[in-house]
This record gives sequence, structure tokens and C-alpha cells, in this order.
Amino acid sequence: ADRLGIPHIPYTLLWDDGIPYSVCEDFVTPDTELIPAWRVMQTQKKDNQTSIYRHYRNCCDKLGIPNVTHARDQMMVLDYLIANEDRHFNNFGLLRNPDTLEWLGPAPIYDSGSSLGYDKLTPQIRSGRNVTCKPFKRTHQDQLRLVTSFDWLDLSKLDGVDQDIREVFAGAGEFIDKERVEAIVASVNQRIQMLETFILTQQPQEDSTKNDVERNVAAEYGMGQRL
Repeated sequence: ADRLGIPHIPYTLLWDDGIPYSVCEDFVTPDTELIPAWRVMQTQKKDNQTSIYRHYRNCCDKLGIPNVTHARDQMMVLDYLIANEDRHFNNFGLLRNPDTLEWLGPAPIYDSGSSLGYDKLTPQIRSGRNVTCKPFKRTHQDQLRLVTSFDWLDLSKLDGVDQDIREVFAGAGEFIDKERVEAIVASVNQRIQMLETFILTQQPQEDSTKNDVERNVAAEYGMGQRL
């Protein structure tokens, strides 16, 4: 996200009694409040002929929220690159002034932890198959077709991202072995190449309800606990 200039919340590893935790600073200030996309979706009734993507666009347009289209494009591209599997409608949102109720725009991207094959075996990461997608379509390939413009995207800025990935995991050698790290590196590089090809060959896509996500809820972890 840094390399591509995508607004996001940085996370760091915090170790407590030998256990790693992913932490970030609170990006909501006394002058802002975070409104999950799910709440925005409730401001209008959706009919069966309208796709989830179109309904979200309609709700944002009706509320007059600025800069939504570009931020949504960036989110879908980033989620494709990192194979994010849990971008449900409570996992991104909009910022609003709590006093005036003025819409300020999209919140920076946050909570992208269910990515990079987080729950998959190493061979599954290498294969690149069976990657769940949310919030609009069931596959990342279908969701990429919703991106309105790639003009902002310079994939050459991802040259050398291999080393960045290795450095991120270097401090967690007790929990992730080199083979898995290299599988993640290879899968990210593969998606970068596939995205480059997609951009060069894409055709205009008419939005429809085909392959819409049916259950936009958080993934289940552990003993079926839903976060």
C-alpha cells in the first residue's frame, strides 16, 4: 500500500510473553467517527436486480460522500494483490464529522490480516486457487472487473517487493518457515504479473448480480467464533 500510495493504517507486531500481536494506532479522532460500509448500505432498500456493488455506489452517491470511487478502486486492487479473503462490509467504511454529520470521505484501508494465505497450507498458497473474495464478488477476478480506472496504478513501484515481504516475516521465524515465506513471495509476484496482463487486456464490463457475494459476514476463526 505504501509503494502504491494507497491510504492505509500501518500495523506492527507487538510481542507479549512470546506471543505476537498485530497492533495499530486508533485512526479515529475526536473530530471523526467511523461509519462501517454496512450501515451505509442500510440507507436505501436494495432490489433483486441491483448488484451489491451498484447498491453501495448508489447509497454513497445519495449521501454525497466524496472520493468514494477512487478509494473503492484502490481497495479492490490492493485486496487482489494481497489475496485478502475477509473484506466484509464491517471491514471498511467512511469517515464523518460526529458534530456536523458532514461526510469526509472513505476511511483509510484497515484490518487486512486475513490475507497472504493466512489459513492455507503452503502448497495451497503456491497454487493460488480457492481464494475467497468479498465484499462485492465471489472471486477477485470478477471483482477486478468493477475497477473503474487503473490510471493511478504504477505496478513498477512494486519492483523489489520480494525483499519487503521477507523483512516483514523475518522477525517471526519461530512461527513461519522459509518455505512458506517464499511461497507467499511467489504468489504475490504471480498476482502482480496477472494484474498487469489483466489491465492490458481488460474489456468494458457491465455490472450485474452475477457472482455477487451472498453472505457478507466476517470469516469464522477458531471454534466457530465470528469476529
